[in-house]
Amino acid sequence: MSSSTLTIAGRIINQLVRDRRTIILIAVVPLVIASLVGVSVPDKNILDYTAPAILAVLILFFGFLLTGISFLRERSQGTLERLMASPVSRLDIVGGYLLGFLLFAVVQTMVLFFYLIYVIKVNYYGDLWQILVFQVLIGIGAVCMGTFFSVLAKNEFQMVQFIPMIIVPQMFLCGLLWPVSEMPEYLQWLANALPMTYGVEGTRALMLEGQNLLDIGKEIGVLAAYAVGLLILSAVTLRRGKG
Repeated sequence: MSSSTLTIAGRIINQLVRDRRTIILIAVVPLVIASLVGVSVPDKNILDYTAPAILAVLILFFGFLLTGISFLRERSQGTLERLMASPVSRLDIVGGYLLGFLLFAVVQTMVLFFYLIYVIKVNYYGDLWQILVFQVLIGIGAVCMGTFFSVLAKNEFQMVQFIPMIIVPQMFLCGLLWPVSEMPEYLQWLANALPMTYGVEGTRALMLEGQNLLDIGKEIGVLAAYAVGLLILSAVTLRRGKG
């Protein structure tokens, strides 16, 4: 990790910390959504079963949204253009933004996670720290995904349109609403190619079945591969200028 990467990450962190409204939204919005989930599912057994999937989906959604909009704002303000004109590699630029946004994605993940566990009182059977580590991995993937699609978008409207195109289909296919095994075969093939499916399966295995991280090596491997692949693609496709 180069000093340029750390410098860029530090600038992003300082910039977001000074934006009090953004910090408040990062903390409050997930809590509002989690509270609605807790109130709208009166059956405790159903809540315990659906909460792991909801947790994984919300972490991916909020991480994608936070990173995508923030990265696009950097481009529209010309900050990214100035970095591209400096003697800094594209991988350093993308890596710096990744680290900067990742800090806030992790904070958001922890806020949502502990709120569901200690306030909503969702039951779990695995080790708490292992469940949290896996949620952070989902958050890393969300940041990488948000960065990649932000590179492809030319304005905020296009970035927002990626939500119904990229995130919403995964919500329907990941097993949140019904088991993947009960879907038509062609949808099962599609579901098994999406990262959110592995996030949901891994979270359920840890929270509902009491498994450990070694037992979900497949899910960890797929999510890690997605994160690395999207990070590399972001660096390769990063364009000069405001797009």
